[in-house]
Amino acid sequence: MKPEILEQLQQRLGYRFADCKHLHQALTHPSFHNEQEVGGGDYQRLEFLGDAILGMLLAETLFARFPEADEGALSRSRAQLAEQSTLAGIARKRELGALVQLGKGEEQSAGHDKDSILCDVLEALIAAVYLDGGLEAARRVVLPLFDDLLDAPWGVTASRDAKSELQELLSARSLAPPEYRLAEESGPPHDRQFSFHVLVEGRVVGEGQGRSKKIAQQAAATRALELLAGEDEPAA
Repeated sequence: MKPEILEQLQQRLGYRFADCKHLHQALTHPSFHNEQEVGGGDYQRLEFLGDAILGMLLAETLFARFPEADEGALSRSRAQLAEQSTLAGIARKRELGALVQLGKGEEQSAGHDKDSILCDVLEALIAAVYLDGGLEAARRVVLPLFDDLLDAPWGVTASRDAKSELQELLSARSLAPPEYRLAEESGPPHDRQFSFHVLVEGRVVGEGQGRSKKIAQQAAATRALELLAGEDEPAA
């Protein structure tokens, strides 16, 4: 991987690696590793570790920020902050997708902008920082990524249900309830990935991916709400 790409990423993360081997691995999709037969491995093992580190850091932060919240509210908020669509949005905002090494098939299928890949890469990068600099370094990188979301009103992060919101919006517009269709199911049994379309009166208004059908449907509903809100905005 070109040194300038690694330099760009370190600047975007606000962290400089002592050894870039884990950083390089975190940006390597399994398809690229299999096609090129390069050393160093892909990001899958790092993703596993990064998921656990992220969950702990979010739990720690929510526990400190919201001392009156009960266990259920804290759990719901952490789940939403760590869900695939949220992490993909964070990665997309920092243009991480363009830096990922993909195999030819993934490149041709717009892999650089897939929620599943962006989420995995972000988790892998968190693990890479942890392995290079320890827990405090990971904390310094992770928390700024979630500043805007953590500063949102508690009710938004703790209990938002995009599917219910979409249902209510359509009802208010005298439209039929949304229909969720499974578009794709992939991955090994221990790490399934689901992709759902949400349709309103036959029109696809959102697509979402996730590690469960529930998460994927919520992600699709969130995209649909964004699209419908944009259609409501007056033209300039």
